[in-house]
Amino acid sequence: MDRPSRLRTLRTAAAGLAGGTLLLGSIALAAAPAAQAASITGFGSGPIGVPQQITMSDICGGGAGGGTLLSFSATYSDGVVSTTNPVSADSSGSATTFWTPTRIGTITQVSVGSSCAPFTQGTSFAISPVQTFTTITAPNTAQVGVATKIQVVVTSASPSTYTPTGTTTVTDPSGAVITTMGLTAGPGKGQAYAYYWWTPTGPGSYIIQARYNPATGNALTSGSAQDIIQATASGGTISLFHPPVMYVGAATTLTANVVPNTVQGSVGFTINGQPISASIPIVNGQATFVWTPQAPGPVRIGASYTTNQGGSGSTFDDVVIQAPAKTDSITLTPAGQGTWAPNGSYPVSNGTTLNFSATTLSGAAVTLTDTGPCTISGLSLTATQGSGGCILTAASPGGNGYAGIQQTYTIQLVPGTQIPRVVPRQSGSIKLGKKITLEGPGNNDTNAGQNMSWRVTSGKANCKLRFPANGSVRIEGVRVGSCNVRATAPGIPGQWNNLVLNRSYNVKR
Repeated sequence: MDRPSRLRTLRTAAAGLAGGTLLLGSIALAAAPAAQAASITGFGSGPIGVPQQITMSDICGGGAGGGTLLSFSATYSDGVVSTTNPVSADSSGSATTFWTPTRIGTITQVSVGSSCAPFTQGTSFAISPVQTFTTITAPNTAQVGVATKIQVVVTSASPSTYTPTGTTTVTDPSGAVITTMGLTAGPGKGQAYAYYWWTPTGPGSYIIQARYNPATGNALTSGSAQDIIQATASGGTISLFHPPVMYVGAATTLTANVVPNTVQGSVGFTINGQPISASIPIVNGQATFVWTPQAPGPVRIGASYTTNQGGSGSTFDDVVIQAPAKTDSITLTPAGQGTWAPNGSYPVSNGTTLNFSATTLSGAAVTLTDTGPCTISGLSLTATQGSGGCILTAASPGGNGYAGIQQTYTIQLVPGTQIPRVVPRQSGSIKLGKKITLEGPGNNDTNAGQNMSWRVTSGKANCKLRFPANGSVRIEGVRVGSCNVRATAPGIPGQWNNLVLNRSYNVKR
């Protein structure tokens, strides 16, 4: 009689709970395991256009939400919401993404968007305007009466990628306006430019400078250094081009153009009068050299040339090298998996091909290389051996204010799964007296190159294996009834697992 009594007690407790009353008594109900709380980290005050690395966690039904799509949202005080694209949570329920503020203002709320456990928390941090740099670029020399291209570039301070909007005003030393131009996005990330054609009316030195006029409060105004153009009757013979903003640790391309473009000779580049390059041949009127600044501050970049006929010419530009660039960051994600962590270790089965997507803060393309028994093709990696390991290296050259970076990942190669090169017919029916081909001629092996052995494991009176001279393997239904057949192939220690393949057939009239 004891068991029915307990059952009634449990039913009474259940009824009490259903009615909203908490029952206290001798029966203790086990507490459900505590669920880990969802969280958001990585956000904070900063300039517009600077990516923030956001880490989100999400718990679904008290367990890790692996594979759940998560997105990050930031709500401004005026109600405008900025949301990232969804990313997949890993097996622990966490995901990392990058959020780039595109407007200034105060953020009052951040959220994790999730298909199973959305999460919101109040906050208060500010996105501030970005500092800008304005440069004006023109040939060092110009020919009287010939139009000369003048270009102005406005760049957001690194590491912001905000594209400045508004106008730029070009003036002479007295402040008199020469022209006002609207800005166009580019040529690099976080840059905008404008240009016009100026024609010197007589010989002499012309001094120009530019000022950036923001269209909104998202960016701060800035002015360029003065640029001097020397106008002559014949025009110049060499001009120097380089990015308007250069950073310590970021590779920079210097280009010298020589006219006419049929000139044969070589160009040398200098910094503060000291050579930084060997003699570089002039090809189609141009010579280039990649230089990486090592220290911030003002420098004079020079280029001089000599021709095979004894001609020569030189030019220089005064520029200011910006403080060390922020180091780039690579996000490497295999298709169908979560993002790999730098210096992480990941198991990959022999014969598996991983197709990666790769992005960088700088916007530069990622190059993959491998040390070990794996092969690389573009952004794909194939494990071609099942023992040992591979070191995968992802590299970015940087740019747009970011220094280059290399990130490494350890791949633990584990034995792969053998499969037949030609998959035998699936289980099913066989007509009496008919034969089914299990392996075609020359195909009696696996993707690991191992031979398969076939045998009938049950119903031997109903089915018979046939081995024609051409090397194929067949099974024949000789009597009504069922049979089972099995193919096996030996494994390769440390590389491939054993193969065991079973099929069932029913012989019918």
